[in-house]
Amino acid sequence: MDAKVIWQQGLHFFGTAASGFEVPLGADEETGGANDGFRPLELMAVSLAGCTAMDVISILKKKQQIVTAFEVKVQADQAPEFPKVFTHTVITYHVTGHSLDETAVRRAIELSATKYCPAQAMLAKVVPMELCYELYEGENAENRTLVKTGLYTPQL
Repeated sequence: MDAKVIWQQGLHFFGTAASGFEVPLGADEETGGANDGFRPLELMAVSLAGCTAMDVISILKKKQQIVTAFEVKVQADQAPEFPKVFTHTVITYHVTGHSLDETAVRRAIELSATKYCPAQAMLAKVVPMELCYELYEGENAENRTLVKTGLYTPQL
């Protein structure tokens, strides 16, 4: 995989890879930027969320789960000193649907964490991760009822 960033001005860049899509990168004003794009570490968190989300939703569809809304949130704590690396992450899967099978959701999370998601596999080697899930009954993220919360912990 190849990727590159192209400097625009100040601390503003455009990032691109083989897919051809572009993403703006920038810095906040207090570090000399113009607040005009994603911060690089934000993209790491988005990439982690996106990678595991694609795995989990595709596995749930194969398991014939009726999912009506799905969201993955990543909360990453950072060290206070430079290089301000991630020190702990919590990934929360918000799954909304009809008669969702908790075992199927846990298995989808497990397969993403242990087999399919390269972003999670790489980051988990250096950053402790908690994998949480919330199951909702309903039509969408605005019209739903929380049914179950849980924590996936790998079997050691």
